[in-house]
Amino acid sequence: MIKALLFDYGGTLDTNGRHWAEVLWDAYKHEDIQVSKEQFREAYVYGERTLAQKPLICPDHNFLDVLRIKCHLQTQYMLQKGYLICRIEAERLADVVAQECYETAKKNTAATCEMLTRLKKHYKLALVSNFYGNLTTVLRDFGLYRYFDKIVESAVVSHRKPDPQIFHLAVDDLDLDYDECVVIGDSYTKDILPAQSLGCATIWLKGRGWDDNAVLEDNAVDNCIAVITRVDELEYYLR
Repeated sequence: MIKALLFDYGGTLDTNGRHWAEVLWDAYKHEDIQVSKEQFREAYVYGERTLAQKPLICPDHNFLDVLRIKCHLQTQYMLQKGYLICRIEAERLADVVAQECYETAKKNTAATCEMLTRLKKHYKLALVSNFYGNLTTVLRDFGLYRYFDKIVESAVVSHRKPDPQIFHLAVDDLDLDYDECVVIGDSYTKDILPAQSLGCATIWLKGRGWDDNAVLEDNAVDNCIAVITRVDELEYYLR
């Protein structure tokens, strides 16, 4: 019997399965940025690596703060590489894109709250996320914090997905067995595989992403309860 649902956060509950790089890229295109997707991808990777190495995000930063920092790192990189020319325009672009993406996340999480309200009646809910140490602030800002019985954040516990230990911490704190838990996430390699290695059931949210499009083993999908393309399809498979 399933007693708990363990959710990924970024790219799952806040974008409905779209990788954040795709959300940002769409916002840049909306602002008519004159760079290629490959140039943007370089900037995105640079920004993520910088955030992994430097403590630029503080515990009291909400998600708009996070997006502003990310976008400014990206546009600074594109300026340094010569992909963008005007610094003033690049700074304006970063702020506009951050605000647009924040509104996107806000809209998606409003729908997520409705789903979690229903699921909370039947299951314990946990969040297992690679994040920057400010996840509680982000969840409170979006009205999501109250839904979760346990929150395991990589920056707090010093384990990062795909390390299965991060899922072990969540299951252990819920005082459940692995086979009583379903892990839901958008990354096959970071969410689904490590959860399955522990014996958890899994539902893969296979949306628009950059890192999970490789050819998978023949039995990879068969090992999941389901593969969904929208997070609101989840309830159908939990009936």
